[in-house]
Amino acid sequence: MNTALTIAGTDPSGGAGMQADLKTFTAMKVYGMCAITAVLAQNTCGVRLIENVSIPMVEAQLDCVFEDIFPDAVKIGMVSSIPIIEAIAGKLRQYGAKNVVLDTVMVSTSGHRLIDEDAQSALTQKLMPLSDIITPNLPEAEALCGFAITDKASQQRAAEKIAEGYGGYILIKGGHFDGGDDMLYKDGRVRWYPTRRVETHNTHGTGCTLSSAITAGLAKGLPMEEAVERAKEYITGALASGLDLGKGNGPVDHCFAL
Repeated sequence: MNTALTIAGTDPSGGAGMQADLKTFTAMKVYGMCAITAVLAQNTCGVRLIENVSIPMVEAQLDCVFEDIFPDAVKIGMVSSIPIIEAIAGKLRQYGAKNVVLDTVMVSTSGHRLIDEDAQSALTQKLMPLSDIITPNLPEAEALCGFAITDKASQQRAAEKIAEGYGGYILIKGGHFDGGDDMLYKDGRVRWYPTRRVETHNTHGTGCTLSSAITAGLAKGLPMEEAVERAKEYITGALASGLDLGKGNGPVDHCFAL
């Protein structure tokens, strides 16, 4: 069986973070493993408290996975401090991790900032070079490129700007403006993925879910463009299923096809 590792924070309400990643791996028939970077108190209404896991514990979790069940792909989610970023980067290099997906998590769906501002540069300098693809949403892409993204033209310019310091695939998700589609960019090549709009406010964990679905596809040996396409189909189905839980932005239905 193909295997995938998520390196991420938790969500006790089950819609985002490590819990969403593991559900997605299972739904896509990949054996999922996890290394926890932070314990969050959050639900569909927002984030209340974040407590980072110690560096020795982060490193020990990664050692346990890589030394025993080497993952076919790795997804990196919430990493909120420089020491954690450095620890993860060191272990990825040590073990020669492959098919690394970096979900550039900076802000939650509810608007809570999830990464220290001084850690953002460490993310770009230490983790991005080790990643095969990054998956920023529009606000995150704006933070990376330094200017506003309001349409497809500026979306492409943002990818070109980010690519000046990064050679992997860049998937900029366009769901934050009307008519926006997702754009995959690498080495000047652009592929647009049309987004089928699903009328729902239950979008908690969509970014985590999409990036982990891409990870599952890569773990199964799919080429990048097909892995993204399959992941897009999966997240659309999870949104369209109509799961309605919680008092805020509810979770998607990760198990809609099971």
